[in-house]
Amino acid sequence: MQEAKKDSIFGGLASGAPVGADRFPFDPREYSPAMSSDSRELLGIDPPELIFPFELKKQISCSLHLTNKTDEYVAFKVKTTSPKKYCVRPNNGIVAPQSTSDVLVTMQAQREAPPDMQCKDKFLVQSAIVTQELTPKDITGDMFTKESGNVVDEVKLKVVYTQPQPTSLNGGSEEGLGSLSYQEPLALISKLKEEKSSAIQQNMKLQEELDLLRRQMGSQHGGFSLVFVLVIAILGILLGFLIKR
Repeated sequence: MQEAKKDSIFGGLASGAPVGADRFPFDPREYSPAMSSDSRELLGIDPPELIFPFELKKQISCSLHLTNKTDEYVAFKVKTTSPKKYCVRPNNGIVAPQSTSDVLVTMQAQREAPPDMQCKDKFLVQSAIVTQELTPKDITGDMFTKESGNVVDEVKLKVVYTQPQPTSLNGGSEEGLGSLSYQEPLALISKLKEEKSSAIQQNMKLQEELDLLRRQMGSQHGGFSLVFVLVIAILGILLGFLIKR
C-alpha cells in the first residue's frame, strides 16, 4: 500500500508548474529509490550537483550532461521538489546507445536569497531501458517504477548556490588583481581630462590659423584693389592723351 502511494505521487505533472518541470513531493531523508532487482547505473550525470551562481532578480541556468554508456536505449525523466521555481528543458527524452544528451535547468528570478545561501531544493533524474521504437511522447511515469519490469535507475541531485565571480573590464577575474577595480575609474577620469585638454589646445590652434588665414585673405584682397585702381588710372591717362592727339 505504501509503495503504491509513492508510485502515484511520482507519476504526474503538478498543476500550475512551468513547462518542463515535474513535481515529486517527498522528504529526501526518508526517500529510497524504487529500483528493480537488476538495476544499475544507466546514465552518467555531470555535474553531480546543480550549481547556480545566485543573483537576485535574474534568471540563471545550469546544464546537465547525460551520458549513455550502455548498448541500450535509455529513457529519462527529470523531476524537482520546486516545480514553480525551475524550468527543465527537456524534462524527458531518450538517449541512444553510447550517446549523450543535454538538459537545461533554468531557475526563475528570485526576489530574495535564502539564509546563508543554503538551498534545500532537490532534483531527481529517473532512467529506464526502453525499446528503440519508443519516442519521447510515449514516456510515462510508470516506466520508471519497479512494477513496470524495466531496468530502472534514479539519481538525486542537490542544488547549490554560489556567489557570482566578479570580472574586470578585460574579462578576467578580480582575484589577484589587487585594487585594479578601484584604479580603473581613476585612470579613465585622468584619460578623459587629458583628451579634453588636448581638444582645447587643438581648438585654440585652429582658431589662430583661421585668424591668420583671414588676415592674409584681407591683405590680398586690398592689394588687388590698389593695383586695379592704378591700372584704371593709367589707362585713363593714356586714353585721354590719345583723344587729345
